[in-house]
Amino acid sequence: MQNIRPEKINVDDAPRGQGEFMRVLARGENVAMRIWIEEPPENKASTMHGHGYEAVRYVIEGRARLHFEEESVLLTPGDSWMVPSNVRHYYEILETFTAIEATSPPSNAHLARK
Repeated sequence: MQNIRPEKINVDDAPRGQGEFMRVLARGENVAMRIWIEEPPENKASTMHGHGYEAVRYVIEGRARLHFEEESVLLTPGDSWMVPSNVRHYYEILETFTAIEATSPPSNAHLARK
């Protein structure tokens, strides 16, 4: 029998993922989870992009606007949403924004680095 032990990571000790605003909370073979904390930039939104993974997210605090195709949706605390694989989108951070994200399959952006 294989010796498997759960790995516990405290958010304060979590390694950085993609960018300075992501921290990797947990990573397995098929799914990864991170916390996203971002301040609103001055007069700038993220650029249109897509990912090779599906992502589900949940807003803890703050507000952001998700833009995709010709639509947009306001994200506020308590909201959850899913971005399918390879759907082009971008975010406009309106106030300090904190969300939890899980992706499947895990992206290379979730590879831990301190």
